[in-house]
Amino acid sequence: MANSTQGAAERIKTLSLFCLLLLLSVGLFSILASAPAHARARARAQASAPRPLKQDESCLACHGEAGMTSASGKSISIDPSKHAASVHGTLGCTDCHSTIKDYPHPAKVVKIRCATCHDDEASHVPNSVHSALGDTACQSCHGDAHEVSVAAQLTPAKCAQCHADEVKEFKQSIHGKAAASHDPDAPNCISCHGPIHQVQTSSDPASPVAKKNLPDTCASCHSNQQFLARHNIPFAHPVELYRQSVHGRAVADGDGAAATCSDCHGSHGILPSQDARSKINHFNIPATCGQCHTDIAKTYLESVHGQAMKNGVSGAPVCVDCHGEHLILAPKEQGSLVNASRVSMATCGRCHNDERLALRYNLPTDRVPSFADSYHGLAMRGGSQIVANCASCHGVHNIFPSKDARSTVNAANLSKTCGNCHAGAGDHFMIGPVHVRISTGPAHPVVKWIRWTYLLLIPLTLGFMVVHNLLDFFAKLIRRQARHETGAQVSRMNRNFRIAHAGIILSFPTLVITGFALKYPEAWWARPLLLLERHLALRGAVHRGAAIVLVLATLYHVINLSVNQRDRLFLKAMLPELKDATDLWQVFSHNLGLTKIEPRFAKFNYAEKMEYWAFMWGTLVMTASGALLWFNNFTLRNFPKWVSDAATAVHYYEALLATFSILIWHFYMVIFDPLVYPMDTAWINGKVPADHYRHARPAYYRALERAHLIELPTDPADAEQGIEPALAPVTDGTTEDRTIEDRTTKDRATEN
Repeated sequence: MANSTQGAAERIKTLSLFCLLLLLSVGLFSILASAPAHARARARAQASAPRPLKQDESCLACHGEAGMTSASGKSISIDPSKHAASVHGTLGCTDCHSTIKDYPHPAKVVKIRCATCHDDEASHVPNSVHSALGDTACQSCHGDAHEVSVAAQLTPAKCAQCHADEVKEFKQSIHGKAAASHDPDAPNCISCHGPIHQVQTSSDPASPVAKKNLPDTCASCHSNQQFLARHNIPFAHPVELYRQSVHGRAVADGDGAAATCSDCHGSHGILPSQDARSKINHFNIPATCGQCHTDIAKTYLESVHGQAMKNGVSGAPVCVDCHGEHLILAPKEQGSLVNASRVSMATCGRCHNDERLALRYNLPTDRVPSFADSYHGLAMRGGSQIVANCASCHGVHNIFPSKDARSTVNAANLSKTCGNCHAGAGDHFMIGPVHVRISTGPAHPVVKWIRWTYLLLIPLTLGFMVVHNLLDFFAKLIRRQARHETGAQVSRMNRNFRIAHAGIILSFPTLVITGFALKYPEAWWARPLLLLERHLALRGAVHRGAAIVLVLATLYHVINLSVNQRDRLFLKAMLPELKDATDLWQVFSHNLGLTKIEPRFAKFNYAEKMEYWAFMWGTLVMTASGALLWFNNFTLRNFPKWVSDAATAVHYYEALLATFSILIWHFYMVIFDPLVYPMDTAWINGKVPADHYRHARPAYYRALERAHLIELPTDPADAEQGIEPALAPVTDGTTEDRTIEDRTTKDRATEN
């Protein structure tokens, strides 16, 4: 057993020794096999390395020795390998030292001038900023003439020998990092400053980095769409937009103080905006703009926006959020983001109408919509340049919270702020809430009451009109029968009534169009009326002019009724009676087929009375509310602000009710009623067909007939037909009969 164990151990020891010898053999073989390969590689490298020219061997026999100096102690030693690797390696010694013909050469040789070969480059140096280097200008950048490197390899390292700070900034910049990553599009010193031999100071008008030329220099990359696409730069046309800006135009006009690219982005140390060190980083922009706009920046930093920015609020607006980035325009220019016509919606509304920002920073959400619905907002949307905008009340750079005593909208300062436009506003009453939505949202109790009253009244009234007219229209179409028309006429409107009516015809549609053009300025039908609004408040002038005509026409009608006893009979006939209610019920019953008895009316039926008194009431309401709005200085000086808000609500809702009432109720009665179609011409000649009265108002017709107030046709052929005595000329003794019969012949003669 022991012998067996000892034998196994010996075999393992022998096997291990064999494996070790095998590994050593393989390793030795690999080394011996690779030696020729390394030797061949070294041979190829030596063969490919630049070698001095054959004809230079005699020169290098002396000058190739390290440490060789002239009698003055100046080094005249040349490193053959460096010379062979330089751009001058293809030149022989005598190509430059052409005066040396034999050996030994004179102790003092002619100094070599670079201009001998580089005449064009050398001609520019004296006029460049590098001319200050004097005779050593070439060597300062290119180094020893025997070791000159390719020009592309010189920047920025060689520039750093004199411009160390600038090169250090460049290496840390977005451009420098692109160059370090071997981006072929990355700029170097020459890309911006121009050819190295022609570099000028930035104050030289010919320099590529002069203020006037810098946009073109930057545009070589940043206006190249392929370049922008390759590098995923999202800013489209930055240079083109800058050229159109107030800064770009000022620079182009030679204003040396105007901002150019490097003033905002930096020169050598340009960093991406995400970098906290960048001049255009969100939190650094006020300081950047403050380089020129010092006082404005100081004011901004004290404002609610500036304080939020200093506290690190990323959503706080800075200069570019309001004024724009490259396309910054003067406030008076139409395209400017802070132009009076745009600042509220395009600039302030960008943040204050953003639901996400409102939720994040607990901002009120009704400010922009309430302004847009106010007179100021509507007029501004219509193109007015003089109406108040956000900045007019809240300030520009000096915006503070309303609770701050410095705020222009602080309760204690509102009278002064509003008084800038409305003299005396708030003298007797507190201004109260300013941002009030007439149609929705929080408002004074009176305004809310008006809102809900009209929101109930308008649909009920218009709904009644639509149902009434549709029933009447279809019922008359279904029952319509051919009737014998005599051509006789009766007087409906005398001259005085027609004059008043003409004034209303002219003024009412004008008021509707010009009024709703203010409320809906973006509507297609409103745009032509608002074309001149930026320069001339035409819409408002026409609207107020039409209001004056309407009031005068109404006053003419009232005065006529007051002084003309005969015309006052019209007013008496217009007074509502209980019969009007029964007539209305009878019309519905007849049109629904509940009764076959056709309704019969007096001189004026319930529909005409409803319209007349509604018109008179509406005119009074619109005149009163319109006057409060027209003479707003008086209103704000003598009443609380809610009175103005209430007047606005009444004026708007009453206008809606009046407009649709005319379209639905009045137009049906004088145009679309099948018994009247195509038109009741009384507004033109004051007369209506007598047959209409004979069928619908028999009592009134009989009274007219007895009073001989029915005009028969003048055509004999028509006269032969005669007037059918459908109704016996027997008086029923009504007041209307007696009134008409009591008219004098003189009255009849002057009827028209």
